[in-house]
Formats: sequence, C-alpha cells, structure tokens
Amino acid sequence: MRIIFHGICLVGAATLLMLPPSSFADSTSKDQEIAERFAKCDTNKDGKLTPEEAKGCMPRIYDHFSYIDSDKKGYLTVAQIQQVAR
Repeated sequence: MRIIFHGICLVGAATLLMLPPSSFADSTSKDQEIAERFAKCDTNKDGKLTPEEAKGCMPRIYDHFSYIDSDKKGYLTVAQIQQVAR
C-alpha cells in the first residue's frame, strides 16, 4: 500500500513540474503590457484614459469603455483595465 501511495505522489509531483508557468506570471506580464500601452495612450499623462485617448490607441478598450467605466467617471485608470483583463 505504501509503495502505491509513494508512486502516486511521484507521478503527481512530476505532473506539477510539467505544467506551464503559473497564471501569476502570465497576469504579471499582461499587467505590465497593459500599463505600457496605457502610458502610451494617456497623451496628457494625467493617469486617466478618456474615450478620446482610447479611441485610436486602445480600440478594444474604447469599444467597451462604458462597461469598464462602471462608476461613470468618464475616464479609466490602468488598474480598472487590468482588473477587466483578468
């Protein structure tokens, strides 16, 4: 019985090692990419992305602007976009 248990543990450990990198690394990379694009699109560098700024630079954000801007402030922050991207 112990031999079977140890065998199962070894197979489980090997399986974990073969999994792709964690989603944490993926989300960190995605967050960084969003922050870089946001900075490029935020033309007046006020930390807020307006529909006008998003229109030509982040068209998918522009298309879903009203959904992302759920509190209807008229602008988005990088954190809001990152949240929706997760």
